[in-house]
Formats: sequence, C-alpha cells, structure tokens
Amino acid sequence: MMFRFDNSYVRLGDAFHSRVLPTPVAAPRLLKLNRALAVELGLDPDALSSPEGVEVLAGNRLPAQAEPIAAAYSGHQFGHFNPHMGDGRAILLGEIVTPSGARVDIQLKGSGPTPYARRGDGRAALGPVLREYIVAEAMYALGVPTTRSLAAVATGEPVYRETALPGGVLTRVAASHIRIGTFQYFASRGDMEGLRALADHVVARHYPDLVGAADPYAALLEGVVERQAKLIAQWLCIGFIHGVMNTDNMTVSGETIDYGPCAFMEAYDPGAVFSSIDRQARYAYANQPSIAQWNLARLAECLVPLFVDEAGSVERANAALATFRTHFQDAYLDGLRAKLGLREARDDDGSLALDLFERMAANKVDFTLLFRRLCDAAQTSDADAQVAALFEDPSAFAAFVEKWRARLASEAGDDAERAQAMRRVNPAFIPRNHRVEAAIEAAVMRDDLSVFEELVAVLAHPYDDQPEHADYMLPARPEERVTQTFCGT
Repeated sequence: MMFRFDNSYVRLGDAFHSRVLPTPVAAPRLLKLNRALAVELGLDPDALSSPEGVEVLAGNRLPAQAEPIAAAYSGHQFGHFNPHMGDGRAILLGEIVTPSGARVDIQLKGSGPTPYARRGDGRAALGPVLREYIVAEAMYALGVPTTRSLAAVATGEPVYRETALPGGVLTRVAASHIRIGTFQYFASRGDMEGLRALADHVVARHYPDLVGAADPYAALLEGVVERQAKLIAQWLCIGFIHGVMNTDNMTVSGETIDYGPCAFMEAYDPGAVFSSIDRQARYAYANQPSIAQWNLARLAECLVPLFVDEAGSVERANAALATFRTHFQDAYLDGLRAKLGLREARDDDGSLALDLFERMAANKVDFTLLFRRLCDAAQTSDADAQVAALFEDPSAFAAFVEKWRARLASEAGDDAERAQAMRRVNPAFIPRNHRVEAAIEAAVMRDDLSVFEELVAVLAHPYDDQPEHADYMLPARPEERVTQTFCGT
C-alpha cells in the first residue's frame, strides 16, 4: 500500500502504549476517500480505494511495517482528573514521512477495543465518523490547524448506543496524537524518565528549533502556549465551539483534535453551548481562551520538574503561562481587524469590535453571515441594508456602521481591495449544524451519500462565492435548528 512507515513513537518503549491489532469487520465499504490528501501524503488513491486498500482502511488488513498501538494518556475531563485513559477505540497504525518531509500519524478511529477501552466496544457509529470527516476537512479549508480525514469506511456491522446504528471507521491523519494528557500520564506516575523521553520526542518532532536550547523544556512550554493561544483565537474568529476541551483533547502540536460534540455558532452568543455533556457551560464559546490557559497550566505542572533552572522553575512556568493572554489577544485582535477590514492597528480597535458584538448579541445576529455581508458594505454603503436586515432592530447596525465607516475612511486604500481582503478571512460557508445533521441523516438512515458529498465539496472552498450553493450560507430555519450535539462515544 506504499505506506512509508517510520514509527518513532513506538520506539519510545512499551510504557507509552499498548500493542494491539484492529478488530476485523464484517463487510467494509469505502464511503469517502480524500484523494487530494492521499496524494499529499505520497499515497496512491487508486490503491487505497481498491478492495485491498479498503481492507486496510477498515482495519482488516495491516500494511507492511505497520506497528499498531493504542497510546496511553491521562486527562482532566470537565476539571476532574482521570489517570487511566488512553486510546479506547483508536489504533495508531504508524507514522509516515510525506514527500514534503512532514511526519504524520495514520490512525484508525473506531477500529475495535484496546486495553484502554474501559468496557467499551471500541467501535464508532457511522454518524460521528462522517461528522468528524466533514468538520475536520472544513477546518482545514478555513485555514485552522487541524487533524485531517483521509477516509470514512462503513463496517457492515451495527454498534449499540441508545439504539442499533451502522458502524464506521475514520482514518485520521495528525501531526501527532500527543496530548497534554500524555504528559499527565507520566507525571502522575512520577515517571521522570518517561516524562523526559516524551518531552525530548515532542521537541524533536514539533519544535526542532528548540533542540540544543539552554532549557529546552521551559522553551517547550512557551512554544505550546503560543501555538494554543493562536489556535483558540482562530476558533473564536470563525465561531467554532469545540465542546469538550479536556486536557486529553488538547495536542501539544497545536492542532485541533477530536470533533465530538463540536458546533459552529450561528446567532452570536458568547455563552453559546451545544455539547450535551457540557451541562455547566464549562466549554462555552467565550470560555475557550480561559480553559485553554487552565489546560496549559496542567502541562506546566508536568514540565516544571524537568526545567534546568530548578530554583526559578515555577517563576518561569508562570511567566510562560502569563504570555498566553498576550499571544491570544494579539492574534484575536489581528483576526478581528482583518474581519472588519481595518488595515492599521489602533488602540480602540477592540472597543469597536466589542460594540459590534454587543449589538449582535442583543439582536441574535448570525455571526458568519454578518461578517460576510460586511465585506460588501466595506465597498459600498448600498450594501448596508442587507447587513441591517440581520438585526431584529436594524437601527442597532445603523449606530455601529457610522463609526465603522468613519474608521475605514481614516485609512488609505482602495475600497474594492479592502472588500476582497475581507472576503479572504470572512467565510461564506461553514459546517452549519443543520447541514451536517442533514448529511449524516441521509447517509445513515437512507444510505444516500449525495448530501454528504455536496456539503464536503461546498466546504472545501469556504471563502469563494458559490452562487449555485447560496442556500448553504443561510442559518437554520427555526424548525431546522440543532440545539445539542453529542459525543461519538
């Protein structure tokens, strides 16, 4: 199958994982192969879509040099520490080095129980598999660091949740699957040798510029803090709500991972929550920056014992954590300036954006549609009426637009160029919750993949005008609204 495996994580030793084989399934059927990603990885999409290839993607056949493992890790789940976690239904086939030189994991999700399954069946229902495929690839097209979806396979077997559901396997690609919870696993056991080996591996794999640094573990913490701060800023700028920001769902590579009960906000609401298991709104939209910083503090607790400067280790860790707010605010404000068409950075930019958000919240304005229509308004005031129409009280926009247009007028530059620049950061298309659910329902209940295929195709070009798919831009009608999303387990 031309997988060029070079399995560096396996070589770290048995303390890091359990060796386990995928459990074969009855009648695997390829539903979707990401051919463009396959080529990017240096794989042959025709071979992957052959009967033998589908056997590999389903876990029925192992490619040469695969060393399947389930990774061990711990994690804080909704603030409560669980020391005994790990991949309960995901098996890492191995790592490949792509033609561009990138090292990535190839993982099967839903491929059967592992030693960490905690009495679970290790399987995935087809709906969550398709959901992760859709949202992960949409996030990639939106320019957000993320795991990728290589393939979705139907297993031909049922899984049992509240009811019997068709089963599926997702082939996931990631820079790595190393999480904050992986560090917690070794730290909670007092295994300093394992912790140091893990940190060295992460530095070499994800932060090679830190190799040889005077204090590489302190520098590693600083690097992870910066990447995560910038990632969360990107989430907020597109209205994304992860839904389950546990420390085992936060990678040290800075990629978004685990698209379980995630959702994209429609009507702007800083307190928006969709996840059915987030009953206390811990992971609400506006809470995501503070939760990320809290999670990073747990990473700092793990790394501090490795710092070279033992006497000043706590102070340096706290200083690194304190930079999260600066990195986040800088990235978030830069994102908001771009969304608003502001070319220059000024002290009152945050206040201008906050004023707009307050008006949006009071008027239940669709987040994505508002910013997309602002692109037209930046070019001509003739488009103001279309923006105002999104507000329950149109006068609320009229009060904002006067200040915004005065701010634009104070900067040099062509209005048409400004509008075009705004269209490159304000998507027309996001994976709206009702569209995702419609695609899943058609595929799972009626074996109709046409809705899924069309949605994936539209979301592959989120910043392009696609007049033939204009209805995909619109928020859900009242009867279509999805108020809760659910974890795939």
